[in-house]
Amino acid sequence: MMKRPRRLRRTPAIRRMVRETSVSVDDFIYPVFVKHGKGEKEPIPSMAGQYRLSVDELTKESATVWSLGIPGVILFGLPKKKDELGSEAYAQDGIVQQAVTAIKDKVPEMAVFTDVCLCQYTDHGHCGIIRNGYVDNDTTLEILSRVALSHARAGADFVAPSDMMDGRVRAIRDTLEREGFKETGILAYAVKYVSSFYGPFRDAADSAPQFGDRASYQMDPANVREAVREALIDVEEGADIIMIKPALPCLDIIHQVHTCVDLPVAAYNVSGEYAMVKAADQRGWVEGEKVMMEMLLSIKRAGADVILTYFAKEAARVLIEHAGK
Repeated sequence: MMKRPRRLRRTPAIRRMVRETSVSVDDFIYPVFVKHGKGEKEPIPSMAGQYRLSVDELTKESATVWSLGIPGVILFGLPKKKDELGSEAYAQDGIVQQAVTAIKDKVPEMAVFTDVCLCQYTDHGHCGIIRNGYVDNDTTLEILSRVALSHARAGADFVAPSDMMDGRVRAIRDTLEREGFKETGILAYAVKYVSSFYGPFRDAADSAPQFGDRASYQMDPANVREAVREALIDVEEGADIIMIKPALPCLDIIHQVHTCVDLPVAAYNVSGEYAMVKAADQRGWVEGEKVMMEMLLSIKRAGADVILTYFAKEAARVLIEHAGK
């Protein structure tokens, strides 16, 4: 007898019933860039549809995001001034700290995540403190802990260290516990590879390194076992969510980590992945909406429970429209 798998593909209703994987608006965290000023909504040329927002505009955007059913945002700050220590990153009145407080006042139910790194804030553009031309791991841990604590004090639900210093999850967890912020979560960039897909983000956040590269602390894309080891270390040190970045070149890594850890797994659908779809769509080379949804489905299918994506608002509208049919 001939096997006939096509019987389960015959109609839209049947396909819906047997579908193994689905993308939900509940899966999304929307990344946003926040800057000083008022009434500022500055387009990001390399990321069509994305903006650098002042705090007042960010609160409006957060209300829109929440109205679409998206449960969370992650904040990336652009400081007024940079220095060798990235001091605005941990200032009480820093841009991210202001933004967290404003969002929590406007949309208190929203889950607010904050990027914990120094690259946007340092005059050299590296993710840590420079000593003798090299990023000093342990000195950086002290600064990152101060950054995370300042975000928790402002009201962040989760801090998200993206620096890839050894031991930073434990250092941040210990600081938060000691200072009474036991409920503040940590979304750890556990597996963050050196990647050319970060280019548009570095334009948006003005965070490109002024010398050298980040290969001594971000991971070699050739390594798989190291990714699992990094994820398990962050679990042990007190992370609540484990993240892989970038998403599309690392679908195999997402799957590997998903099978090895018993925490939610997040994936960052990064700026270069977003920008390529937007550019191809604008030129009529692909159907952008369909490519977007296929891309997000592939990330979910690989094992991601949470997806950080600049497509969040667009995808949410597509999902809402389809649900209404």
